[in-house]
Amino acid sequence: MAVLSIIPAVGAALVWIPAVLYLLVVGQVVKGVILLLWCAVVVSSSDNVLRPRLVGRDAKMPDLMILVGTLGGLTMFGATGVILGPLVAALFLTVWDLYGEAFGEGLEAVVLPGDAERKAPAG
Repeated sequence: MAVLSIIPAVGAALVWIPAVLYLLVVGQVVKGVILLLWCAVVVSSSDNVLRPRLVGRDAKMPDLMILVGTLGGLTMFGATGVILGPLVAALFLTVWDLYGEAFGEGLEAVVLPGDAERKAPAG
């Protein structure tokens, strides 16, 4: 559940919903209802409350980039990768933007072969 909870919005539910259904089907209704209430109230709300605080709304990073950064961070750095992975991803996006601002004017002047024919006005 901890690994799948990285997936935005539905990650943890991919684990606890089948677990609740299993408990209900097996006949352990009380345990299934308790697990349903716990996961619906505590797990889901913590996912919606803690994720914006930990990642930050001002990060302006796509959810997919946060997911890839977190999974890559876990792979490269272990448990500390939960923090370091998205941090490295944010640094990459920042450097990418700075590079685009610094060299964007020079890149627009580059004409690739075949571009002259496509951009030439008709007539």
